[in-house]
Amino acid sequence: MGPGELLDVLLAGGRRAERATHVRHLPAREGVRADWPAWADADLVRGYRALGVERPWAHQVEAAESVRSGRHTVLATSTGSGKSLAFWLPALSAVRAGAAGTVLDPGRIESARRRPTVLYLSPTKALAADQLAGLHRLLQAAGTTDVRVATCDGDTGRDERRWVREHADVVLTNPDFLHFALLPQHRTWARVLSSLAYVVVDECHAFRGVFGAHVGLVLRRLRRLAAAYGASPTVVMASATTADPAASAGRLLGVDPAEVHAVTADASPAGRKTVVLWQPPELPGSDGPWASLLPADDPWATVLTVPAPDPTTDPAVPEPGGVPGPPEPGPDVDGATPAAGSGEGTGPLGTGEQLVAVPQDRPRRTATAEVAELLADLVTAGARTLAFTRSRRGAESVATTTRAHLAEVDATLPSLVSSYRGGYLPEERRALEQAIRSGHLRALATTNALELGVDISGLDAVLIAGWPGTRVSLWQQAGRAGRAGADGLVVLVAREDPLDTFLVHHPEAALDAPVEATVFDPQNPYVLAPHLCAAAAEQPLRADELDLFGPRAAELLAELTERGILRRRPSGWYWTHAEPASRMTDLRGAGGQPVRVVETATGRLLGTVDAASADATVHPGAVYVHLGATFVVDELHLEDGVALATRRDVDFGTWARWVSSTEIVEVQREVAWGPVTWSFGQVDVTTQVLGYQRKRLPDLQVLSSHELDLPPRTLRTAAVWWTAPPEVLAEAGVTLEVAPGALHAAEHASIGLLPLLATCDRWDLGGLSTVVHADTGVATVFVHDGHPGGAGFAERGFELGTTWLRATRDAVAACPCGTGCPACVQSPKCGNGNEPLDKAGALRLLTTVLGHAPQPANG
Repeated sequence: MGPGELLDVLLAGGRRAERATHVRHLPAREGVRADWPAWADADLVRGYRALGVERPWAHQVEAAESVRSGRHTVLATSTGSGKSLAFWLPALSAVRAGAAGTVLDPGRIESARRRPTVLYLSPTKALAADQLAGLHRLLQAAGTTDVRVATCDGDTGRDERRWVREHADVVLTNPDFLHFALLPQHRTWARVLSSLAYVVVDECHAFRGVFGAHVGLVLRRLRRLAAAYGASPTVVMASATTADPAASAGRLLGVDPAEVHAVTADASPAGRKTVVLWQPPELPGSDGPWASLLPADDPWATVLTVPAPDPTTDPAVPEPGGVPGPPEPGPDVDGATPAAGSGEGTGPLGTGEQLVAVPQDRPRRTATAEVAELLADLVTAGARTLAFTRSRRGAESVATTTRAHLAEVDATLPSLVSSYRGGYLPEERRALEQAIRSGHLRALATTNALELGVDISGLDAVLIAGWPGTRVSLWQQAGRAGRAGADGLVVLVAREDPLDTFLVHHPEAALDAPVEATVFDPQNPYVLAPHLCAAAAEQPLRADELDLFGPRAAELLAELTERGILRRRPSGWYWTHAEPASRMTDLRGAGGQPVRVVETATGRLLGTVDAASADATVHPGAVYVHLGATFVVDELHLEDGVALATRRDVDFGTWARWVSSTEIVEVQREVAWGPVTWSFGQVDVTTQVLGYQRKRLPDLQVLSSHELDLPPRTLRTAAVWWTAPPEVLAEAGVTLEVAPGALHAAEHASIGLLPLLATCDRWDLGGLSTVVHADTGVATVFVHDGHPGGAGFAERGFELGTTWLRATRDAVAACPCGTGCPACVQSPKCGNGNEPLDKAGALRLLTTVLGHAPQPANG
């Protein structure tokens, strides 16, 4: 079936037609071939031809030539464009040439040369395993046995690791292994480091935020040690299409962007893609999952008062009840019909908006429930599909619900669907990857763990449950459909979220806007300091090496020395403690070692969760889902990093409830918008999980509430905040009774819209709003990064404050609900159960604050 027929399946003979808000057909693209480089190893070329690559694409040759010449290179082209050939062709050709050189004259020691080595780094173990399989296929097709390739990571046994150190030409690993094992134990890896010719950084766009900052510093440490062993490797980076890849690659590597050659002209062919933006339907009556959370008589709601019309200027006199009479014809740019002759709309005073009469707020079906139904239809039609979800819970939910739908059709179909996510054991993940490749599975419900370059070709369709956070991720996930030049169908299903709702009704923002730049800050002191310690532990850190680590290195070294963490000697800075310095930080920003989830009765390891999320996800009483099976957590031992769980079939899920407070530590940047102050700086965010609710599935009706006794956690991070002093609240008509809900709603909506401007999603962020904050003395809204030290997202919000707040205000105004809903001001991660919220008050407040914003220089 082609994408047209599959779309017909999803539209169900027109019964779902109104859910497709936009359909875009992306045309096919012809490929442009080039000749094999003259220096390419003949056997490797023969191997590629045996695998079906008669001639390479032009971008592959351009990148390979750049790498071969010794220039750092970044290749930023689409998913499935063959980036691997661009780095393996020069790297393996060099290894084979070096291997031949070692036996030129065995009788003369001076003729012997070291065999070049290659280090391949990927963000996931699954991607490294996939590349290993591809290399084995290539070398077998080439008929070569003189290139020794192996993976080496945390799952590699001691004996195998020793073999890799002593013999491997190509080592496939990840930044975590470099940080915790290879670099601290570099003397045992001297053979690899001293001969290091190439470093491959695959899927480098995934290294963003705190993780990107960590990886950038690991690469600096790697280059420093390689230089100490006499090597100067060329670095080649493969990336999705991103904005300014040379700048991002230079920042990741620690070199001037001018030293990086960027290859961005994609010469590979692409099949025709059909991209559909999809909004789930409203739920009938009050049976929806949000009904129990949104009582009809909302005590925090504010009535939308319509200003009294002037009969002399406004012939559209409102009817009783505040609903305007027939307006003059002529829709405005948004399709609404303004009252003729009036500069003011019929919405809240000062907004210029139309008041839309809605009988009642009806929640929409959840994106995961909608995707499960669509996935079941595609599987029934024989389509091979990936369904991307935003969370591990979402992946398990989609897979379970899809199997239930399929069981009603054919008892053999449920076995064709599974879930795939982080936290599974390595052997489970690899078995699932092989099953979807071979066709034993027809569909996987997955987190973004399968967004990266694991080779799963021949897929007919991709479903995306909720905006994936960035346009880079959107096109990466979409690229999974129709790989290898085939046609494909992509459906983005909106969640009830301000950004999702905005995007499915503004396709130009999702599909036509340029992709984002990768945001990360290697100068974040909370990231840089532990890496300086790790570098000093690997080899005393000299003053002439500090430029490699950036302008803040000297200041931080002085502080580390003063605190006794490092020791200063004339020859440099030394680490003098017995424990490994690498243990001071976790590259993934998870805040500690993962918590292991263990079955109580058997001791079987079920999976892992990040330490930072353990309180909210594996607390006593929490429901943990693994490969469709439900477990209930009996005990959580934070000190030991273990949660014990018992297998139980339950018809409910658990949602944690928490409180948080924010304390300003340092104001680093500040700007005044009249009476409104915009600030950026460091804050301490203290969060404590207080309890949880059991909610029946699938309608999410609250069954019970339970208290927990868990310790508070404090996060020092970066935040942007704005104040609304009493005169601004008065100007907006926000009274003290309304203010808590108005501020809270504005906070939620702004968190939901910031991902439109920064390479993050709302789960990378947190926030707080308060009528009187202890540090500012007035009403304040905070939005902070969810990582220690910050990740660059809040700072981006500060820099684009007017644009960000206007997008937030427009999204709230455009939502047709009366009192607030998940599509505008409710948050799926609110620790206060989305109370209090006041949509109308938030709209007036945001409009008033924007009225004080500086105007653009061009007027």
